Amino acid sequence: MLFQHEVHIALEATLRLELRGITKRFGDLVANDDISLTVEPGEIHALLGENGAGKSTLMNVLYGLLQPDSGEILVDGKAIKIKGPGDAIAAGIGMVHQHFMLVPVFTVAENVMLGAEPAKAGFLNHAAASDLVRTVSLKYGLPLDPDAIIEDLPIGIQQRVEIVKALTRNVDLLILDEPTAVLTPQETDELLGVMRGLRDAGKSIVFITHKLREVKAVADRITVIRRGKVVGSAEPTAPESELAELMVGRSVVLEVPKQTSEPGAAVLKVSGLVVADDRRHRAVDGVDLEVRAGEVLGIAGVQGNGQTELVEAIMGLRPSLTGSVTLSGQDITGWATRRVLRAGVGYVPEDRSVDGLVKEFSLAENLVLDLYDTEPFGNRFALNPRAINEAAQGRVEEFDIRSQSEQQPVGSLSGGNQQKVIVAREMSRPLKLFIASQPTRGVDVGSIEFIHRRIVAERDVGSAVLVVSSELDEVVALADRIAVMYRGRILAVVPPNTPRETLGLLMAGITPEADS
Repeated sequence: MLFQHEVHIALEATLRLELRGITKRFGDLVANDDISLTVEPGEIHALLGENGAGKSTLMNVLYGLLQPDSGEILVDGKAIKIKGPGDAIAAGIGMVHQHFMLVPVFTVAENVMLGAEPAKAGFLNHAAASDLVRTVSLKYGLPLDPDAIIEDLPIGIQQRVEIVKALTRNVDLLILDEPTAVLTPQETDELLGVMRGLRDAGKSIVFITHKLREVKAVADRITVIRRGKVVGSAEPTAPESELAELMVGRSVVLEVPKQTSEPGAAVLKVSGLVVADDRRHRAVDGVDLEVRAGEVLGIAGVQGNGQTELVEAIMGLRPSLTGSVTLSGQDITGWATRRVLRAGVGYVPEDRSVDGLVKEFSLAENLVLDLYDTEPFGNRFALNPRAINEAAQGRVEEFDIRSQSEQQPVGSLSGGNQQKVIVAREMSRPLKLFIASQPTRGVDVGSIEFIHRRIVAERDVGSAVLVVSSELDEVVALADRIAVMYRGRILAVVPPNTPRETLGLLMAGITPEADS
């Protein structure tokens, strides 16, 4: 069969990639600034950098999704033009995107053959597609059922489908863009093993990530990008602190310093809460939890297991079907969001762009979004610009917000400074409960360090703190107790020193009782 023959050829192929002086601009923003790097055959080359550093832009240039303003791409010493993904694939370059490009209702085989459909007598040859999936998946140790429906598969297996899809195109270099962002710890470890296997089979891999632990575990070489430029390279044996300093440009403390908590009475109680998602499916399925004064309760779980809907219901942003939410003994179920905030709840939303900021407003105005109609900032008739600006000056200094002035549009700040604006706003008033949902998503390492310290400080003054994060390392670092959420339910509440392996199993829906 033709497809099997092509796969056999691909197993022996190797590819050397060289980027020379790649520059990509978006208006005044230079996303890639004269970047040069080389990926040798059969190596895992990690492209390390913070969110917004330019990593994905560079790979989108390589894959033909963007065109560079200057520079050239060489494959095996020959300069080539890549005008689209088809050209990239023809050159032996494949890409697995952070957000999977799969059709949920199609089978594995149907997804794999999309765009390169085998035909027989003018009809789609499903048998050939299934054979191709089996051949490639078994050869690379990525077993798949060709007839399985994508939406029925775990996230880790869906990612495996994306990798197999790329390999069936006979690519010799595979770009993996933040591939562990939605995986459990076990799925992450499995993926790292798959990457090693592909490398041993002669494939080259460009591994885009901001996670230091994974880079050290699997990379052969590391190139660090900061603000669109290559700022250095390192061996995987380099200390994490050294890699972090390259990413940020200054030394950072990676561990969160904190004392043992001394929790008091329960501040937040959630009882039997049931919440539907936008498709009217039961996203939160009878959740019970409590957060006590002077403690951080972390909710761990792969994104999409009801964490978003749970927090939105607590904050009055989404109605609950049944159950109750109480704050310091007072039933706040169904309260409007403004009333919840005024009751002493601080809230850092999951998506700062949509729910946390008005980007056209100034930094100063965003700092009083939830207090603009209260003294001294204003009343229902007028604002007090002087008081707003004076308060902003103090908060900018206290929360280390880097800006040109308090009047600068908040949308023009970096992601880390935008997040600091939200944290400053929510922590600059007396709180009973502080809820932080994905508090450091898209934030630089230096800002992560600062935000983590402020969260612990809020706990230490006696507030109850609820942290929801898809980053397990973040939950473990901050939490005094960890609640693991899976398919809308809290499977267990465990201490932060629980082995990662156990947490990973819980995140995959496997409880110790079920495993025994």
